[in-house]
Amino acid sequence: MNKDRLGYFKILLNSRLEELLNEAKTTVSGMNKTDEEHFPDPTDRASHETDRNFTLRVKDMERKLVAKVREALKRIDDGTYGVCELCGEGISEKRLEARPVTTCCIECKKEEEELEKQRGLTP
Repeated sequence: MNKDRLGYFKILLNSRLEELLNEAKTTVSGMNKTDEEHFPDPTDRASHETDRNFTLRVKDMERKLVAKVREALKRIDDGTYGVCELCGEGISEKRLEARPVTTCCIECKKEEEELEKQRGLTP
């Protein structure tokens, strides 16, 4: 991959990282404010807890995405970005556009998912 395209993906990944970190700060400050509220009605309290649990699950997924974005940025720096970690072939730019944090080419990912499906790990 040429330097211009690597630069493009680096900007894209840094932008996504900044966005995720800003959202995390906003969520934490928002959750701290609502935790101080009291809900005399048990239904309101249950609804609040359900919403809070959902938010925490989403934020956990975003935390994992932050780690993947940082790993992708490291791969750009060490020259391995865009190379499939399973077969060593290049990952298409179309795939990288769709999922910039990917570590596998589409063929290897399909094989991996098929094996998971056979093992009963995915529906």
